[in-house]
Amino acid sequence: MEEYLQLFKSETDFYNQIVLGSLLPENIWRSLPHVCRTWLRNYVAGVLVYSITGFLWCFYIYYLKRDVYIRGDAIPSTKTMVLHVKASMRSLPWFAALPTFSEYAVENGWTMCFSRISEVGWFAYLVYIMAYIVFVEFVTYWIHRKLHDIKPLYKCLHVQHHSYNKQHKLSPLAGKFFLLLLIGGLPSYIPFSAFQRSFETRISSIFLSTRHGLKKNTCHLLP
Repeated sequence: MEEYLQLFKSETDFYNQIVLGSLLPENIWRSLPHVCRTWLRNYVAGVLVYSITGFLWCFYIYYLKRDVYIRGDAIPSTKTMVLHVKASMRSLPWFAALPTFSEYAVENGWTMCFSRISEVGWFAYLVYIMAYIVFVEFVTYWIHRKLHDIKPLYKCLHVQHHSYNKQHKLSPLAGKFFLLLLIGGLPSYIPFSAFQRSFETRISSIFLSTRHGLKKNTCHLLP
């Protein structure tokens, strides 16, 4: 069992080396505990994904397609977008903690994660993925609905999300209140111990969930 779990730790070390080794001096991160290196990698990767996709969307909508999707007078001010960036930067360290914990759980054998798809076969793998997607979408829908139905939760956790409900207040850079970000992200991680997935699928789902938040904010901008 220990030898099998070491495969996951070796894989996270590989991803850490790719991200951190390419972007940071080795003396900054190499001496950190393994779990801290994993968190730092998730945080750095999250900042990169957020920054690149967010600013590319802004360039496309506000510059290349100016007055096509959004009128010039409806474009958020620089001050508003700076506030969006600050809110996102406050949220990203917490966002990075969720995948870090899930990787820690995998490395300690607390989940049903497998190292390679060949261990279960493609048919079983696809069934697990479909069950996982259905579960996450179902739970996410009901969490969002209850955040509207239960007034104290709406006022404490969800109202800021809906404060960005006008074109001149919303941008692809708009962040989420970090408590809402954590609650909204939980459905992606809670079933990790119940649904078998490969380690690569887990990494991919985290990347896609990060982009989903940016895409959703952008879609709210378009007519």
